[in-house]
Amino acid sequence: MDKYLIKEGHLTDPANGIDGKMDILISGGKVLKVSENISENDADAAGADIINAAGKIVMPGFIDLHVHLREPGFEYKETIMTGARAAARGGVTTICPMPNTNPVTDSPARVKELLERAKDAPVNILPVGAITLGQEGVDISDIAGMKEAGAVAVSEDGKSVMNSWLFSQALHDAADAGIPVFSHCEDESLVDGGVMNYGTKSEELGLPGITNAVEDVIVARDIILAKEAGCRLHLCHCSTADSVLFVEMAQKQGLPVTAEVCPHHFTMSDDEITEDDGRFKMNPPLRSRADVEALKNGLKDGIMEVISTDHAPHGTEEKAQTMLKAPFGIVGLETSFALGYTVLVKGGYLTLSQLVEKMSANPAKVIGIDRGSLAEGKTADLIIACIDNEYVIDSSQFVSKGKNTPFNGIKVHGKIEKTFVNGKIVYDCEGGK
Repeated sequence: MDKYLIKEGHLTDPANGIDGKMDILISGGKVLKVSENISENDADAAGADIINAAGKIVMPGFIDLHVHLREPGFEYKETIMTGARAAARGGVTTICPMPNTNPVTDSPARVKELLERAKDAPVNILPVGAITLGQEGVDISDIAGMKEAGAVAVSEDGKSVMNSWLFSQALHDAADAGIPVFSHCEDESLVDGGVMNYGTKSEELGLPGITNAVEDVIVARDIILAKEAGCRLHLCHCSTADSVLFVEMAQKQGLPVTAEVCPHHFTMSDDEITEDDGRFKMNPPLRSRADVEALKNGLKDGIMEVISTDHAPHGTEEKAQTMLKAPFGIVGLETSFALGYTVLVKGGYLTLSQLVEKMSANPAKVIGIDRGSLAEGKTADLIIACIDNEYVIDSSQFVSKGKNTPFNGIKVHGKIEKTFVNGKIVYDCEGGK
């Protein structure tokens, strides 16, 4: 039985209002004891491996609601195992893979198949089912059946359900099943071949732009339809200032609407696109500085409650093309905490506790799982990290198959040193695990 006594660490556990020096004893996959001082001679600590976490931060494991694992169908981009290992390296102990695989995760049988494939993964994998069969936008999937099989949400991620009547019916089905809908907000009729944010930079590079309206129109529509259906709605990868405004309006009405922001959208604007290169191509695109500031303030004000990555790995040759030819997508599992800490905490927008809340406790609430907390008796999903020393992001060291990031070579703070899932060490930067 794995038993660890983590001594002298600074425990940041927003779900329990803890932000200070604490020892934590884990055994049998659970948090056994949390106290200012747990002696090595404590009867409960007998036989425990001692981990000295002095000067380190101890946090609940992160929960990423928005990940693409590519398996089945696109294993050259990523597999369940490589994606799960990337998650562990980034301190992410639970991931929710989107359904746009081949075949699509669009039935109870497909959900069960994914869970079977993931049974030996080092992190918790909770599937997201497709809203429509084959993500073709024609027939609604068996939403209740997929929930029964183990799906924690449904989404058409990668596209929107453009038929408003059909989407409304799916929202009613999801409400009846008691499962949230994750919405990818993109009006296909407004995209018009765009590959980056519409603005001065797109004109400078001679590339077709994607306006903010592409996102904003569907954000507004989906909130209205979810209100009518009484469905829990979670807005994926929000990138515009008006998305923040619409979410705030919904929350003021008491609607069960939550929203996520990805690290790339609060870290980089289109002004920082230095050349026509596929590594800068993502959907939604990198927006204006004004949008970036609105997203950071939305996180600061508690409107945007979740940070997710939209981890979207691609083959190296695919992304080593112009923005017109390369696929949309950026990897993020191994850099999310570092970017969040460097930009939001050191930048003065969030406290460390608030950042952890948006990466652990709040995502857990969205999908209704009993994780994101290190209270006694809870599952021992946790992280030990160093926030003091600066380091350089090196994509060649990623364990994900995807190396597609514009952040290679960027200096950051916030290095994950150890990751525990169900009380077992699944990543150790020093132990080579």
